[in-house]
Amino acid sequence: KTEVYFEAVKTAVQAGQRVLILLPEIALSAAWRSRFAARFGVSPVEWHSDVSAAQKRRAWRFALTGQLSVVVGARSALFLPFQNLGLIIVDEEHETSYKQQEPSPRYNARDSAIYLSILNNSKVILGSATPSIESSYNARNKKYGYVMLKERFGNIEMPDIITLDMRIELKNEYSSIFSEKLVQEVHSTIKLNKQVILFRNRRGYSPQWICDSCGNSIMCDNCDVSLTYHSSSNLLKCHYCGFSSKAEIRCNSCGSEAMRFKGDGTQQIEEIVKELFPNAISKRMDWDTTRGKFSFDKIINSFAKQEIDILIGTQMITKGLDFKNIGLVGVINTDHFLNFPDFRAHEKAFQTLTQVAGRSGRSGDRGKVLMQTYQPEHPIIKNVIENDYEKMYQNQLLERKDYNYPPFVRLIRITIKDKSYEKLNNSGDWLNRVIRDNYKGIVLGPVYPEISRIKNKYHKQFLIKLRNLDELNRFRSIFQKIQKSFDSISKYRSVRIIVDVDPI
Repeated sequence: KTEVYFEAVKTAVQAGQRVLILLPEIALSAAWRSRFAARFGVSPVEWHSDVSAAQKRRAWRFALTGQLSVVVGARSALFLPFQNLGLIIVDEEHETSYKQQEPSPRYNARDSAIYLSILNNSKVILGSATPSIESSYNARNKKYGYVMLKERFGNIEMPDIITLDMRIELKNEYSSIFSEKLVQEVHSTIKLNKQVILFRNRRGYSPQWICDSCGNSIMCDNCDVSLTYHSSSNLLKCHYCGFSSKAEIRCNSCGSEAMRFKGDGTQQIEEIVKELFPNAISKRMDWDTTRGKFSFDKIINSFAKQEIDILIGTQMITKGLDFKNIGLVGVINTDHFLNFPDFRAHEKAFQTLTQVAGRSGRSGDRGKVLMQTYQPEHPIIKNVIENDYEKMYQNQLLERKDYNYPPFVRLIRITIKDKSYEKLNNSGDWLNRVIRDNYKGIVLGPVYPEISRIKNKYHKQFLIKLRNLDELNRFRSIFQKIQKSFDSISKYRSVRIIVDVDPI
């Protein structure tokens, strides 16, 4: 993909046009900068939240005067005042991080890039090894052009993907998180001077701090979620609002000194890896270890220089990173992705597992991927093993057609928030009655989401399904009037309404 991008950039720049390259993660910009500089001899201008205010002012001024040729950035780079924009590249177009969640405007950078290209009469390349269902559907219906790359760069074989059935696999005597087979394969890979990636999409040490005596779990004071245990600081932290408290051994419910951690996160896996492989150099890469400036770059550069044998990481390691010496990728818990209550869960599972598997064997010998799972017969796991995007796409398309989900409908999610549980319910009932009286389309809710309280505010949601643009425009017109009436009711003044079109 990168070769295609660079040839397209070269053509556009030679024609005197400007180029915008969007990346799903700020962390990828350093790797992109070095690859770009190696190819073209100059570094592109960067635009993202880690760039200093002075650099941003300079980039804005250069965009306005047409002095810059290529910008590499996160989603907000879309809003630079480009002159003569000829090409937009959206790398890993399927990534949900392109969608702005909070605060407004809640835009999707991929979709906005396409609209920006219409305004500027420029070309767009959406690149992905695992395209989103919506983009594939647009390509099959001739809305987009479609190019398939059928071989890996340099004709390298796809990795050998093997499932480890955790129902029958021997567990490691030191830790049941690891099967004996995975531990043996890690040892063998390191002996061959190859590197290992261990993937677990959960940061922290353990997701729950539970009493062994009465089963009491420590919850966040502000949100309806259990606190995650972080061993390095001996703190329980909320990953939604940032609340933290000391991890006490004594249970505040029954008084027993029986509080224990349950489950596993990257921090705990790092600790176990150091015990299992004492002679190997291991590093953890997740949100906690990459918050400092340049900390992500340091870990990536060390791994690229083969100074690290085992890299343990979250979803951060699945995106756009190109390492030449990886012999093994181990997925610690594959089932985490398959059992998520979201209509996109199986699509996301296929994308994530395929992307992480793709880190293995990117040069030379064929790579190996081991996926620990309790569901080896799951259709999505079979699709990943066979690298069968088409089958996954067709199955998901059938389900979405049957149950009215994108790409066959547009979605609008309306969320109401308030500190008062009673006020939220009353206002939700009022909105429900008025919406249904005025609009006869598909309206679901109001329901409490999976996490119904965040930062001391209760949430309720409506989901509106719209079959075409006419229905969308009609609903928008109706809801704007409803919202005006709602805002005039004094007792509901504190209730906040959030409208999210095409929610992720």
